[in-house]
Amino acid sequence: MLPRRFYFDNALDQFFEEGNNMKCDIYEKDNIYHVEMDLPGFTKDEIKIECNKGTLSVTASKEEKHEEEDSDKKYLRRERSYGKYSRSFYLNDVDEDKISAKFDNGTLTISIPKIDANENKKYIDIK
Repeated sequence: MLPRRFYFDNALDQFFEEGNNMKCDIYEKDNIYHVEMDLPGFTKDEIKIECNKGTLSVTASKEEKHEEEDSDKKYLRRERSYGKYSRSFYLNDVDEDKISAKFDNGTLTISIPKIDANENKKYIDIK
């Protein structure tokens, strides 16, 4: 079997990779969800994280820089993309007040503690 790139070269790359610029791994360890997301080319100021009722949303946006001083540039190829990218995940039963995040070398790491299910239980007295 021949690889896809052999047949299509670059023609369909953007179609297949659209919306998939924020690759991530999500795992649970010691009652904490961990999200590790690749965001190369972004700064921490360009990334926004929010959690609402168990849904974690990560948004990264990059504005295109217009260089007026070098206006006679003729690009042969432009592959770097600009715009707004977003991913959302429903994690259920998370302690939103204790979420922490770190951004280092293009990787965003988010730790989301789970709420202990036993703490939320309410026992009803039978009369």
